[in-house]
Amino acid sequence: MRYSSVSTSLRFAQNERALQAVMSPQEIFDSLGQAFGEKLQLKTEFRGETTYAIAASDLREIAKFCCAQLSFDYLLDITSIDNFGEEPRFEIVYHLYSMPHGANLRLKLKLSEEVGALDTVSDIWPTADWHEREVYDMMGIKFNGHPDLRRILMWDGYPFFPLRKDFPLAGLPSDMPDVAFTKVTPLEGGPFVTVPSTAGSKDREPRARPQEL
Repeated sequence: MRYSSVSTSLRFAQNERALQAVMSPQEIFDSLGQAFGEKLQLKTEFRGETTYAIAASDLREIAKFCCAQLSFDYLLDITSIDNFGEEPRFEIVYHLYSMPHGANLRLKLKLSEEVGALDTVSDIWPTADWHEREVYDMMGIKFNGHPDLRRILMWDGYPFFPLRKDFPLAGLPSDMPDVAFTKVTPLEGGPFVTVPSTAGSKDREPRARPQEL
C-alpha cells in the first residue's frame, strides 16, 4: 500500500509537470492574472517580455506562485533604481526566467526610503542571496529574513551607498581599512571612480586611468 501511494504521488507530479510543459506564455500569464487579479497593478509588454507592477507586501506570495506553479525556476537578477526626489524613492525589479517554458517575467515594485526594507526571496530562489546583498550594499535597501545580509563589494562599516543618486560621482572621503594596503587609502577621486566627461565610455573607464603616484 505504501509503494502504491508513492507511485500515485509520483505519477501525479509527473502529470502536473507535463501539464505545465505544454502551457503557452499567454496561458502562463492568464493563470497569474486569475490567481492574483488586482494585485497585479499594471502589465506592460516589450519585445516579448512581460512586466507586472505589484505591491511590496505581495512580493513573497506572488514569487512563490511564480516559482512553484508557473515554473519560473531561475531568478536572473534583482535590480534597484533610485528615483531621487520622488516618493516612493526606490524601485526594485525581479527578473525571472522559466527554463521549461523559455519565458521571461519581471516583477516590479516601489519602496519608500522610510520603509527601506523588503522580505527576502532567497529561500525561493537561492540566487537571490548575492543579488540582495548587492542591492543592500549599493542602495542601502535591507531584506528581512536574509540568512547573511553583509556588504558584498564594499567593506563592513562603509558608511555610504554608492548607487544612490545623492552619492557624488567622484566619491566621498572614506578610509579603507588596512587589509590590502600598507596605509589608510582615501577613495575620493579614484582610481576606481569614473569622472564626469563628454568622452566615450572607454576613456572614462576608471581602470584605464592609472593612479598618480
